[in-house]
Amino acid sequence: MIQIYSIQTVEEALQCVQAGAESIGVAVATGADLPAEVPEATCAEIFAALEGRAQRVLLVVTPTEEETVEYVRRLQPDILQLCGNRLPATPELAAQCRAVRPGLRVLQAVGVDGPGAIDRAKYFAGFCDMLILDSIAPGIAGIGAAGRTHDWSIDAEIVRSVPCPVVLAGGLDAENVKAAIEAVRPWGVDSFTRTSDRLPDGGSRKNIEKVRAFVQAAREAFA
Repeated sequence: MIQIYSIQTVEEALQCVQAGAESIGVAVATGADLPAEVPEATCAEIFAALEGRAQRVLLVVTPTEEETVEYVRRLQPDILQLCGNRLPATPELAAQCRAVRPGLRVLQAVGVDGPGAIDRAKYFAGFCDMLILDSIAPGIAGIGAAGRTHDWSIDAEIVRSVPCPVVLAGGLDAENVKAAIEAVRPWGVDSFTRTSDRLPDGGSRKNIEKVRAFVQAAREAFA
């Protein structure tokens, strides 16, 4: 599985699907100041355009479980990603979200900052449908958007130790994704930072040529 994050427009989303992305991630603005976040209305438009074309992944960070459930109810994603910096997945939250969106898969992010990530991954794998393994960087709150790799040997041990699908993220691009897949043997890979161009205002936009190159390299490695 090849996932591309963080999409900000319908045009970007459709271009990424045309480039071969199977899963599209959108960060919805909730006041948490997430990188590349979009208003809820924009997220809804993107999800509507993607229906039947790709898996729609909602990244949401809220202070309460009730708010997370309401975003799932309103936006009806295929996958809910919880990045864990404010509100990690719990068995109760996962059950509530699945109740309002039948068929929903819960994807919990695990920050790989050392061997302790293995036990955290095993815990979340007990009630989440999927895990995404990502980097942690100083100055960036939470898990992900660091634009750098981490210790793939820890990822490989997690893949061997948990029963659910594992997505590998963290500084992946067309140049290193083949080596990452060979080292970790994940179910899927994800790219945000290194398939985006940084804008003068500090924001980012998808670079579709980088997305195409990433998808091609990942497909070759998975094959």
